[in-house]
Amino acid sequence: MNIRILSALAAPMAIVAAQPATAQTTDIARVQQHLRALDSMVADFSQTDRQGRVLTGTMTLKRPGRIRFQYEEGVPLLIVSDGRALTLIDYQVKQVQRWPIGNSPLSVLLDPSRDITRYARLRPTGDPRILSVEARDPRRPEYGVITLAFLRDASAPAGLRLQGWVALDSQGNRTTIRLSNQRFNVPVADSAFRWTDPRRTGANQR
Repeated sequence: MNIRILSALAAPMAIVAAQPATAQTTDIARVQQHLRALDSMVADFSQTDRQGRVLTGTMTLKRPGRIRFQYEEGVPLLIVSDGRALTLIDYQVKQVQRWPIGNSPLSVLLDPSRDITRYARLRPTGDPRILSVEARDPRRPEYGVITLAFLRDASAPAGLRLQGWVALDSQGNRTTIRLSNQRFNVPVADSAFRWTDPRRTGANQR
């Protein structure tokens, strides 16, 4: 399986200088509160690419800077951030790619110090229960677009539950992540973000 299907996940963060209205300011501030109240999260995920291919697995997040996408049994892929770089590993072809966290759309989730009110805007959803937050940079189309979806939920941090996101790169490759069974601020060991380099002789672990 080629690691290319994950490219939209690790594309550089798309940024827009927004000038929101009062309602947008309030909701964006709520999203900011949610992200800053989120120390860790474990969730099941479903990933769909533009061809409709679906992969599933478990996402583990621990801030600042760490995340792991552990794919279902039999899928030789792994995405992990150790707090410094986001790494994509294909154990089948022994390929490793790395990006600085700041150049990834996932940085909005991983860096609690970022002020998203400066680079994000709300998108209409037609459903008052859902907040949709889009980030893009029209001056840098190669960065693509990422849109995060939150469900209003009083039991979640700051009253919001991250439901997933859509990343669209400049070539039109779309990757959709849907989350379920979210568990917030649960204990997560640092060892969850270690990985085995497949380029080392005999390395075949994930």
